[in-house]
Amino acid sequence: MLNISYCPVCSNNSFSPFLQCKDYTVSQEKFQIVSCDKCGFKFTNPRPKDDVIGSYYKSNDYVSHSNTNKGLINKLYHIVRSYTLSKKVKLINSFVSRGTVLDFGCGTGMFLSACINNGWKTIGMEPDSDARKFALLGNNTVYSNFTELSENTNDSSFDAITLWHVLEHVTDLQSTISYFKSKLSSNGVLIIAVPNYQSYDAKYYSQFWAAYDVPRHLYHFDVTSISALLDNFNFKLLDSIPMKFDSFYVSMLSEKYKTGKVNYLKAFLTGLSSNLKAQNKNSYSSTIYVFKHK
Repeated sequence: MLNISYCPVCSNNSFSPFLQCKDYTVSQEKFQIVSCDKCGFKFTNPRPKDDVIGSYYKSNDYVSHSNTNKGLINKLYHIVRSYTLSKKVKLINSFVSRGTVLDFGCGTGMFLSACINNGWKTIGMEPDSDARKFALLGNNTVYSNFTELSENTNDSSFDAITLWHVLEHVTDLQSTISYFKSKLSSNGVLIIAVPNYQSYDAKYYSQFWAAYDVPRHLYHFDVTSISALLDNFNFKLLDSIPMKFDSFYVSMLSEKYKTGKVNYLKAFLTGLSSNLKAQNKNSYSSTIYVFKHK
């Protein structure tokens, strides 16, 4: 296991226990989430070392890296994903007319394909070999790791960089964001979607909240912490957009983790309550944050 000595946001070295959560997807192991005593940032600590963390993604239930439609939860996930793909493309189009988009952690390449169909040039990065095989079936350029991406895009800049529920997985956070800073064009946008542990469904399910997803999720964000992290690299928050479907999907998984079975009605009502109780656009189960250079 790897012990993190310094807060990724403020570099403080004093932490307090926040929650202990179980990996319900793969290992059934328990992992500790800590809170920085200075800035309050939450992160999984200790965590698996970089050379073994890939084994925690090896499950057919890990639907972001799978195109399976087996089971109702997977079917609902893919139905919603088809709808949200067009919304994501419209979002980047609202900030940038066209150009080259880097989808960092592109999974099976669905978003890349949607961008190509809308006139964008695309580059993807995806470390998971199974997901990358799907991505390469389309007209996509996809690199397998951060080093390969860097070596092959030395002279390139990107008009949009997107991370759809990916930043929470990044092992080398500082180097990765530094790379985005150096590669994003002067008028480009950095778009990051992450779960929000301050949402109602997160507080309702507590250690059973599926979006803690330890140990795959290394960091646990809210608007304050992600803004502080990106501010360290001279990015400013331009806008935030709630992902209202996420509360329903996350609640279905959380209900299963909590009770051992999926109560679809209860999960739907909890997800609905989470959206209705959101006091502002930064209070939903997941949020898309749009950043630009300062």
